[in-house]
Amino acid sequence: MALKRINKELHDLGRDPPSSCSAGPIGDDLFHWQATIMGPSDSPYSGGVFFLAIQFPTDYPFKPPKVNFTTRIYHPNINSNGSISLDILRDQWSPALTISKVLLSLCSRLTDPNRMIHLYLKLLMYIKLIALVMKLLAENGLA
Repeated sequence: MALKRINKELHDLGRDPPSSCSAGPIGDDLFHWQATIMGPSDSPYSGGVFFLAIQFPTDYPFKPPKVNFTTRIYHPNINSNGSISLDILRDQWSPALTISKVLLSLCSRLTDPNRMIHLYLKLLMYIKLIALVMKLLAENGLA
């Protein structure tokens, strides 16, 4: 099932590729692809070329592919290892989605990041800082 679906998506990508994106298998391994995203012109990534690794699970499309940036990129939704915080690659995955749609979503995310994750991480940092200050105050009899 997975191989048939992956072949169909590869065929569809060749016939009607998404704007500013490309993807295809590495060698003969249809479960391991490389993708390229051109930085959207209306974003800080304009002019950039970003490479991604795509690993399809054996039960694709019922489970999402693993997609990681292999090009280093500073973005609030992409960590230093290239892991991407994108709901459709996790709990919002649907078998109706395709790699083409995933790549288009990533292009969109480069233009319009989910700033809530960045704010959440800052909030966690402040909470830890407050806890540390309270601990130091208590240890020195000031609280």
